[in-house]
Amino acid sequence: MCDCIALLTDFGMADPYAGVVKGVLLSVNPGLKLIDITHEIGPQDVHQAAFVLGESYNFMPPGTIFLAVVDPGVGTSRKGIILEAGGYTFVAPDNGLLTLPMLFEKDWCCVEIRNSDYFLKPVSSTFHARDVFAPVAAYLAAGKALESFGPSVSDPVRLEFPRPKEMDGKIRGEVIYVDRFGNLITNIPRELLERAGGQIVRIKGTSLPFVVTYSDVEPGRAAALVGSSNLLEIAVNQGRAVDLLNAAIGETVDIIPLTSGYL
Repeated sequence: MCDCIALLTDFGMADPYAGVVKGVLLSVNPGLKLIDITHEIGPQDVHQAAFVLGESYNFMPPGTIFLAVVDPGVGTSRKGIILEAGGYTFVAPDNGLLTLPMLFEKDWCCVEIRNSDYFLKPVSSTFHARDVFAPVAAYLAAGKALESFGPSVSDPVRLEFPRPKEMDGKIRGEVIYVDRFGNLITNIPRELLERAGGQIVRIKGTSLPFVVTYSDVEPGRAAALVGSSNLLEIAVNQGRAVDLLNAAIGETVDIIPLTSGYL
């Protein structure tokens, strides 16, 4: 039994949706402790939600139940699922949002949410977070067995995340996330950078110094560094790399050995 539920949605805080979901959770199970990972995922942006969940879940208390709802297919035939992986439990629509826990964890199991005994009635066709996923998460936290919610699922939907490529001594990756500070997070992990040795970083024809932290360059200057996600990121000291470099998700980033002479 776990008393901690972590929430991740695209509901924002201007509307009542996030608060209503919390109300349902506490109505079913008043002893719950709630953690807001974020409610500021871009509307219907399942890729962004999957990345944020993948970068955050391992920092939650062991046994935490995640209620993750970014659901452009709400009301359609898409499944709702419960995934157990890495000592955590995830409740979400089956649209790829849980891709990274399945990728990162060696063993996992998954069931479809089908038992309507655990739903609020009537079930809205536009608010399954309230009527389906929240009560299911609350009942899970109260100790209901995974198999009581529905049949096993062997092939949950998975998203494709771009992988960096190594070619001719260079590494080519891309920007996969932009945080609220305007930092450009890439798909190039620390381990790959360390294997490459000394290097320069290029994006949109601009060569950037590789530094340890943001203040290693003057305010307003861009640099590359390994961020808290252990991924290469491009940042501007006291500024926004996304604006300074006019870059976006999908932008190519090249890692070039210092010995190449390519500047």
